Amino acid sequence: MPPQMKLTAITLDCADPETMAAFYREATGFELHPKSGPDFAGVTGPDGLVIGFQRVDGYRAPRWPGQAVPQQSHLDFKVEDLDEAEALLLELGAAKPEHQPGGDRWRVFTDPAGHPFCLTRA
Repeated sequence: MPPQMKLTAITLDCADPETMAAFYREATGFELHPKSGPDFAGVTGPDGLVIGFQRVDGYRAPRWPGQAVPQQSHLDFKVEDLDEAEALLLELGAAKPEHQPGGDRWRVFTDPAGHPFCLTRA
């Protein structure tokens, strides 16, 4: 039997980890990671999952849906009300790209560092 693995953290590159942690803290309600600082910051969910952000010199934001600077990964979040969540995210600094392939089932956004993420109906 293979070893059991539990996902404990996801870390994304960015130019400003503290701004990213603040955005995701407000968007998710997760707690600020206790070791957050200028080079690494993160948020911790109730199950212990950390979404971390590490400073990268010369960071280039992904260009979704194009591939000039590929997204490489993205996060998906479930929400009860897509419209309510969208309004909050846009207020917090997310952007909503024009290209929306999910119709009324899911929506694509980009965080302040340009990483695409999706909201789906719970």
